[in-house]
Amino acid sequence: MMAVIARMALWPLLLLAGVAVAGEARTPSLWERLQGDRLQIHGFASVTGIQTSANRFLGSTRQGSVNFIEVALNASYQFNPRVLFSGQVLARRAGSLANGSPVLDYGLVDVTLAETVERRFGVRVGRLKNPLGLYNETRDVPFTRPSIFLPQVVYFDKVRNLVLSTDGVMFYGETATGYGDFSLTLGSGQPVVDENLEWAFLGGNYPGKFEPHGLSWVGSLWYSALHERLRLGVSGITSSLRYRPGRSGPDLPAGQTDITYLILSAQYNAEHWTLTSEYSRLPLRWQGYGASFPYRKTDGEGYYLQGTYRVLPTLDLVLRYEEGFTDRTDRSGRRLSAAVGGMSPPSDYFAKIWTFGVRWDLDPHVMLSAEYERHQGTYTTSYRENGAAALVRDWDLFALQIAVRF
Repeated sequence: MMAVIARMALWPLLLLAGVAVAGEARTPSLWERLQGDRLQIHGFASVTGIQTSANRFLGSTRQGSVNFIEVALNASYQFNPRVLFSGQVLARRAGSLANGSPVLDYGLVDVTLAETVERRFGVRVGRLKNPLGLYNETRDVPFTRPSIFLPQVVYFDKVRNLVLSTDGVMFYGETATGYGDFSLTLGSGQPVVDENLEWAFLGGNYPGKFEPHGLSWVGSLWYSALHERLRLGVSGITSSLRYRPGRSGPDLPAGQTDITYLILSAQYNAEHWTLTSEYSRLPLRWQGYGASFPYRKTDGEGYYLQGTYRVLPTLDLVLRYEEGFTDRTDRSGRRLSAAVGGMSPPSDYFAKIWTFGVRWDLDPHVMLSAEYERHQGTYTTSYRENGAAALVRDWDLFALQIAVRF
């Protein structure tokens, strides 16, 4: 099956690699010379070939697909020592979940309000990445991910935009002590809403649409030991979505979905290996959708343990095990399956995943990755890509990726 992916992905991979290698051992380009100390412009691109033994994941992957593509351009401008402007435009193609249209990934102004050698306080305004877990703020950049795909039981791609960023304001503080560094972020604003949320939280695509209801609140607290050998953190966000019915076709009554998302994080770094673990809780509440709507509340849960071993400075191996549940009080999924009359099997409400990955940095600008995942359950897959009744409980995923940056 991997040969199918390799043949499908070969030409775009060679094209990207050729562009990157051509940039080695040369004089600075006009593009680079235009960038001064204040202006920085960077970008990245990745192409991923995926094949699954069953079910669709970011495209029609059962026959092999190269339908997961990310391209981004970002820039930052240091207006003065206290004011920084920064933004990124991202085009992401991910099967039915993203069509590749360029969108504003983040765009902000960062103002330092007070700063000393040991402390810094400031505020960010604009479209801001939510400081959730170890990876959410940098999840779009392939070079910052520990594997091709982040642990899906914590970093859901099927509701990615909701947890990715907020349009609002965030205050932050950082302090260095003899025991390590502490950082705190608190913010509020409007969540980014798309059609994927209807499939995830309502089970289908209805004529109406979700809209933000009130403000989202987000916060994080981190501790980092000297030299970042140990990192500990707690982060979370609360959001409320209001469903407004459409004017045609069968629809739901007006309702509201309340979301709380909490992550506990821990990471230990040694010279040749890194051990990472995170635990998440995702309580959901539904109100006003009518007596026939099957859900009232669930208490989602996810966790993983991940080890990374650096065989060489340019070669990493990753091994991870993760589990996730729609409701931690119904780990088998039988009660939730019965609530929908068996239209979704119990395995739709849990996931147990083993992942093995290899990453090879050809140079600072080019990275090759390969990954194998063994899945039991389909909690992490999207109904938008798969019919609930057609999902297969046990399935495999193979992926190859090339990423370049400048």
